[in-house]
Amino acid sequence: MSEQPSGRHDKLTVFVVAGEESGDQIGASLMDALDRRLGGQVTFVGVGGTKMAIRGLASLFPMEELSLHGFTQIATKLPNLIKRIRQTAAAAVRTNPSVMVLVDAPGFNLRVGKAVRKRDPGIPIVDYVSPTVWAWAPWRARRMAAYIDIVLAILPFEPDAHRRLGGPRCEYVGHPLTEATDRLRPAAGERTTITAAAPPVLLLLPGSRRSEVDRLLVPFGRTLALVAQRIGPLDVVLPAPDHLAQTIRARTAEWPVQPRIVIGQETKLAAFRSAHAALAASGTVSVELALAGVPMVIAYKLDPIVRLLKPFFLAESIVLSNLILGERVSPEYLDGEAKPQRLADALAPLFQDTPQRAAQLTAFARLDRVMEISGGSPSQRAADLVVACARATAPG
Repeated sequence: MSEQPSGRHDKLTVFVVAGEESGDQIGASLMDALDRRLGGQVTFVGVGGTKMAIRGLASLFPMEELSLHGFTQIATKLPNLIKRIRQTAAAAVRTNPSVMVLVDAPGFNLRVGKAVRKRDPGIPIVDYVSPTVWAWAPWRARRMAAYIDIVLAILPFEPDAHRRLGGPRCEYVGHPLTEATDRLRPAAGERTTITAAAPPVLLLLPGSRRSEVDRLLVPFGRTLALVAQRIGPLDVVLPAPDHLAQTIRARTAEWPVQPRIVIGQETKLAAFRSAHAALAASGTVSVELALAGVPMVIAYKLDPIVRLLKPFFLAESIVLSNLILGERVSPEYLDGEAKPQRLADALAPLFQDTPQRAAQLTAFARLDRVMEISGGSPSQRAADLVVACARATAPG
């Protein structure tokens, strides 16, 4: 796959933009699917990370410049972000691609899409991973309709949300995690029954960002101590991101219940397959746990500035798996509610054959149907819609 653009009039040219690690993985899977779908007759240009680079993308600049979290970090980097928005939009117009695909990172990507549509209305624009218009700032949906041709949603309730809010056309393609169910779910013998577990395996997941770990690690450690007092020994496994492993190891060194800190994707997946319960930060990990059949308790503590905006939050839950299932299946605790005693009260019953544990497992069994896991992978469905969008606006 060449990285040189060939324009809208030759083989398909896809200008794809990802802004963080998760988007890089989604973008790479889409590139693979498009390459298969088109028999190699596709060129990729744009912005991405290491996974997209392996598939032939020469990024306009390091994707890591866009991976910013929290108001303070974004504010300090704002001049460079504005520069990169302008650079990316100009490159897209200059490339004249068959289609532009914006992968997640709405704070950056939607501004790029808006600028491209203004300068060249003929370039079809696909947004892959909907912004959370159903939870925050619903007016974004109607604004997106002016410059986004189609949204590829990864959550099954998002097409209805866009229709209700006057957003662009939105199609559910499936969550990328559903492509990894065979690696998340245990084979025979990988997870003992809860009554035979000695000691039971607890997954501890305080988040993948330093700010999340800073806010949750201490209350999580105190929760472990309370649970161990009630039920006895625990085998606690803490999958840590590479960049936080040393910090987490130092901060847990004096805990009365010592976690096994593991690093790397394969060891993390192995931990999911063996776990009996989990205490986790709110995020995509709740979907991973639900697909793996691991009952969970979820907690989160907001950034102080974000907390001021909490009254405007529209979603009925902070847990993605609960939103997908349409009910509060897994207990969730936000900010002041996330106290060790309350977390321990919710977590302890999950280590026995209790109604609380059974209710979560019964609900998780519905996920394959709710998320439409059978019938083609999300990346294949996404590739079909990207090609259709490109060809619908092709000259002639």
